[in-house]
Amino acid sequence: MKKYKILNLYACLGGNRYKWDEVNDNIEVTAIELDEELAKLYQKRFPNDKVIVADAHQYLLDHYKEFDFIWSSPPCPTHSRVRISQKNRDTLIPMYPDMKLYQEILFLDNYFEGKYCVENVIPFYEPLIPAKKRGRHLYWTNFNLPSDLGERKEGKGLVGSSVKGEVKLLEKFHEIDVSEYKGKQRKDKVCRNLVDFEAGKTILMTVFNIKRQSDVKQGSLFETVL
Repeated sequence: MKKYKILNLYACLGGNRYKWDEVNDNIEVTAIELDEELAKLYQKRFPNDKVIVADAHQYLLDHYKEFDFIWSSPPCPTHSRVRISQKNRDTLIPMYPDMKLYQEILFLDNYFEGKYCVENVIPFYEPLIPAKKRGRHLYWTNFNLPSDLGERKEGKGLVGSSVKGEVKLLEKFHEIDVSEYKGKQRKDKVCRNLVDFEAGKTILMTVFNIKRQSDVKQGSLFETVL
């Protein structure tokens, strides 16, 4: 049986990817991550994925035709509302928003023949391209998203936590371990960049025309939509 090929751009530690094998075990995932240390940890976490250390933006342009589904989570700091909050307005250096986000949306929407999902934060400005708001994130897709992605709440304890304490809480929430990370990024930032794996799972279910049904006695059931 032919493998369904997925491109996971800006892969980080694969928060979005974590439960994909529960949706379909006939997938072939190629992950692109520029941070070599993160790429090593991603490979350890997902040994069957093909992991490439490269510029995700350029890789998309060069290889998009090779895949059936593309997920992209471009860097979000220049778009975040945190950047212009009263607390940070006078301390953070002003920066142009990184337009690679919109370049990829326009490119995928006009050139890519498969299904795609681009994820980012809710920005400090009105989005230049209409998006679907789910929880604390925006999604641009060429397929309908469920109104509920099954996202979990991070729980209590993050507000006012030390950086070390926040990392521990986020490690537990995302079921990861960043203790071996030796790269230049802050560990709390790495953890914060991860998409909730339940949202990632629900989105891939939607790609495969599967919907989630809740049953009080039996928990989550899955039903193929014809």
